[in-house]
Amino acid sequence: MSTQASATFQVTNWEEKPFNQIPGGAKLTRATVTKVFRGELEGDATVEYLMVHRTDGTAAFVGVEHVIGKLSGKPGAFVLEHEGTFENGKAKATCRVVTGTGTGELEGLEGRGHFEAEGKEAPFALDYELGG
Repeated sequence: MSTQASATFQVTNWEEKPFNQIPGGAKLTRATVTKVFRGELEGDATVEYLMVHRTDGTAAFVGVEHVIGKLSGKPGAFVLEHEGTFENGKAKATCRVVTGTGTGELEGLEGRGHFEAEGKEAPFALDYELGG
């Protein structure tokens, strides 16, 4: 049976640089992002995003996020894999805990999460199970 953790995150730094431009088309960028989580998930995180910015202003992205902190009071760390889109001023993403990345009391962590962000602060939900 899974448990749901609710939190918010705040983006504390966003450094984005282009690494390729398709002539007359999309721009490819990489962003290094730091975040702080508050709530049932609390701690610090660093994300590396690879993004495709389309000419119509929308984007698609994937990312890998390292979270260090506490989940429902249990200390440890884990990695989230992101897949998402940016449209109409909103970033929407689904995430999954990468199997085998949980440490400390979060060893064996598995789960899926999601967020919808407009700006630097957003709600985050994670449905998870702790193995073992």
